[in-house]
Amino acid sequence: MKVLIADAINEKGIENLKEVAEVVVNTSITPEELADTIHEYNGIIVRSRTKLTADIIKKADNLQIIARAGVGVDNIDLDAATEKGIMVVNSPESTSVTVAEHTMGLILSMARKISIADKSVKEGKWEKKQFMGVELRNKTLGVIGMGRIGSQVVNRCKAFGMDAMAYDPYLPEEVAKQMGVDLTDLDTVLKNSDFITIHVPLTPETKHSVSYEQFDLMKDTAYIVNCSRGGVIDEEALYDALVNDKIGGAALDVYEEEPPATDSKLFELDNIVLTPHIAASTKEAQRDAAIIVADEIIDLAKGNNPKNVLNMPRIDKTTYQELAPYMGLCEKLGSFISQAVNGKIKEIEIVYSGELAEIDNLEILTRTVIQGAVNPFLSSPVNAVNAALVAKERGISITEGRKDNAKGYESLIKVIAKSETDTFSAEGTHLHEARILKVNGYWVDVIPEGHMFIAKYEDVPGSIGKIGTKLGEHNVNIGIMQVGRDEKGGRAIMVLTLDKEIPKDVIKEIQALDNVYEAIGLEL
Repeated sequence: MKVLIADAINEKGIENLKEVAEVVVNTSITPEELADTIHEYNGIIVRSRTKLTADIIKKADNLQIIARAGVGVDNIDLDAATEKGIMVVNSPESTSVTVAEHTMGLILSMARKISIADKSVKEGKWEKKQFMGVELRNKTLGVIGMGRIGSQVVNRCKAFGMDAMAYDPYLPEEVAKQMGVDLTDLDTVLKNSDFITIHVPLTPETKHSVSYEQFDLMKDTAYIVNCSRGGVIDEEALYDALVNDKIGGAALDVYEEEPPATDSKLFELDNIVLTPHIAASTKEAQRDAAIIVADEIIDLAKGNNPKNVLNMPRIDKTTYQELAPYMGLCEKLGSFISQAVNGKIKEIEIVYSGELAEIDNLEILTRTVIQGAVNPFLSSPVNAVNAALVAKERGISITEGRKDNAKGYESLIKVIAKSETDTFSAEGTHLHEARILKVNGYWVDVIPEGHMFIAKYEDVPGSIGKIGTKLGEHNVNIGIMQVGRDEKGGRAIMVLTLDKEIPKDVIKEIQALDNVYEAIGLEL
């Protein structure tokens, strides 16, 4: 096996790899050189410098594995690698402890005013009374997102004698209890926590999910930390909360714009700690990343399955070509039903009909549905390979069925999400593009993309008009409208695509309208 090290990694990873492979280190290789020589290698290790584009991957006729020594894979064309049959792996666990420790450092810096006290002493001052701090002991930690990093932060805060509560839509109650965490809703976390730490991805759902309304819920002594993604906290709202003493303080390692503008108003404040996106930057994390990806390649060389595969399992080219048009549909269906169902998902049922039902192995499509269903709510990206495992860890059962009758279409895919209190279904097909044909049993015909809105209402005169008027009042324009009903005067459903995201307060206003019994905003 011949492996190219295209970006600098820790020497320990290279040493380990040499036990099973011929290793070529060329950390200054150009895109042109890589394109000319990529066919010579069975494996390649990159960080962020080297870009593995579709054009380069097409020439990688002997490549079996691409290893990213880190978390993000924006520099790798996953679709091209999948179609070529090349596994892509990364090292997500390498930074979990590192980021958790940085989070703890920021918590302690806020609690004891370490950074501003340091600055004061270096300026020749001795202002002891100004730097009165608070203990962590007997305080409540609130965690938004209980993935690898969130759970590590909880473990460390427990050692300081803190209590912990968390908001995570997919964490099972029993798992939370084992961690010693009270699982609750977001508002309860915000209202009752003394220190709040965020560990979620930046998605349309999480963008500015901590804004003016959320700061108003917090204690005026509360501290908040963000080491996840810039944009989860609305920085204008954060500035307002800090300058008006609505909260005790904040700490950021990530920002809406990186680097922040030199005239950022946050720089004026003493009750905020700022670091330059370094939460994952330690020697140990870089060493561990190199060892982890080397071990992945070693496993492959020995005939074992790598653990952190980011793209889909290998399938033959003919089957891939048959299923490829439906993969986008499956991800959209999963995301659609997970955002629309009320409560925490307990079960996902997938039913394939028509020509798809005749294909022996539909595991790729099932995993892609799950990927779409859980990705909006998790801090670590879920992929078609690890989707089933993630669902199992979150207490979600998956069932798969098949039917001959596709109701006049070549193939149909129906996805049903069940929670303790609700059931929501969507049914779709691929007709030149992904289309949803049925929602909760009502016939509609919509393209699942962009800003969407669902309203369930009584089919009486004026209901549709009131909803449209309310959207117009808030300058939200309707692109496409589809309505379905079971019978005249009965219950009906409206599915809209909108020109912009519908604000949460507008959804609440529509929900309050006469004859409307549910309103849901979605981002696909």
